[in-house]
Amino acid sequence: MARFRARPVVPSDDAGIPQEEQEAAWGHPTRGEPRYQAAIAVILAVGLYVTLPTQLTVGPKWMLPALEGLLLFPVWISSPYRKATEARWERFVAIALIAVINIVNVASLVQLVHLLVSGHKESGHTLILSAMQIWITNLLVFGLWYWELDRGGPAERTSEHHREPDFLFPQMATPSCTKPGWTPSFLDYLYVSFTNASAFSPTDTMPLTEWAKMLMMIQALASLVTIALVAARAVNILG
Repeated sequence: MARFRARPVVPSDDAGIPQEEQEAAWGHPTRGEPRYQAAIAVILAVGLYVTLPTQLTVGPKWMLPALEGLLLFPVWISSPYRKATEARWERFVAIALIAVINIVNVASLVQLVHLLVSGHKESGHTLILSAMQIWITNLLVFGLWYWELDRGGPAERTSEHHREPDFLFPQMATPSCTKPGWTPSFLDYLYVSFTNASAFSPTDTMPLTEWAKMLMMIQALASLVTIALVAARAVNILG
């Protein structure tokens, strides 16, 4: 039976469910979490970045794909599954992958806002497309952050002694509605990122820890700026 450093509070609606079933819903994957889904998200984010207008990118366009490739492919080949036996350098590289994309995407958003505020003449269609690319990249990046950090990361989630969850998924609150030992996958975190970016608040999955709440707040703010300021301004230009 899995033991956690801090036992979560189970909602009263499930008070009649045996404790074993409640704990099973906070389980861990025995095979490890596959890396390919997150790797695809990284590749998509890089692709969106290199197709932005030159004035919205940082440095040569080849720099980000080259850097991400140098970071991604060694860990993907050496460890296609994130397991508890993962080396420390692999964890460091995984975080660096996300951080680099996050930094350049924020830089692109800042430059796009600057172009609008400074009255730079630009095609409305170009602005709308660029805003969509930055918003989707923001969605992918924060999905990666949530996946990488929840419960100590994908590798630690394979351990029976992973720390307490940072997100409360519906399957964890109502374990009778899912299979025993259910654990969130990358697509679950991507969905959390999408709902937060589009609704500017959590929907069915609640943040439990301070860092999770702060990350969701930062993502919602970036999404709000992209949609309300950039996209709205582009529509005005078209009009």
